[in-house]
Amino acid sequence: MRLICRDVRVTYPHAARAALDKVSFELEPGERVALLGLNGSGKTTLLKALVGLLPHEGEIRLDDLPITPATLPEVRSRTGFLFNVPEDQLLFPNVLDDVAFGLKRRKIRRREALEKARIALEELGAADLAERPVYDLSHGQKLRVALAGILVMNPGLLLLDEPTAGLDPPGKRKLGELLAGLDAAMLVATHDIAFAKSVCGRALLLDPDESGILSTSCDSVLKVWSEL
Repeated sequence: MRLICRDVRVTYPHAARAALDKVSFELEPGERVALLGLNGSGKTTLLKALVGLLPHEGEIRLDDLPITPATLPEVRSRTGFLFNVPEDQLLFPNVLDDVAFGLKRRKIRRREALEKARIALEELGAADLAERPVYDLSHGQKLRVALAGILVMNPGLLLLDEPTAGLDPPGKRKLGELLAGLDAAMLVATHDIAFAKSVCGRALLLDPDESGILSTSCDSVLKVWSEL
């Protein structure tokens, strides 16, 4: 799935300046791209605009589908969004039911949905969490459960907001290996430079003091970002 942004601008109500301005880039099918920037540079704002959680000016398209209020259901069915606070997307008290929820909404039979949910958890090294209550999980465990609920839907585009937050080194390594084996295009907002280099082949650098966005090789952008 191809993501196209042209002169995207996002302004919060009553704000003196735009949170994002003149942001343009393309994400090719299957491409994994890191989204970098200092705190407050607009990384989360951009991800939310890409799935219609924030209104925007300019053009955002998934393949030939423009993002408008009328197309949001279709846009969101093609996209997996991982919030930086996993609790925001965990809806059920039981882990397995939560991971299977999206499949059930697609009218997949309960037994099949639960089996697919177990497989998704196993691929994330979280099979032991299947019968656990969500409230009893650590932050890192909740993140893996939220990610399993996204991946089980097999989206064409993944938008990941700080996916390694709260993960220990083995968890980060396993997550990187998993993402590397997926066919989906990915935009990964992160401060984790080592993870970005291991997963992504290109990086976008957001700078609120400059119009637009810097896009080049992962190593080149990481070098600029590390010098800020």
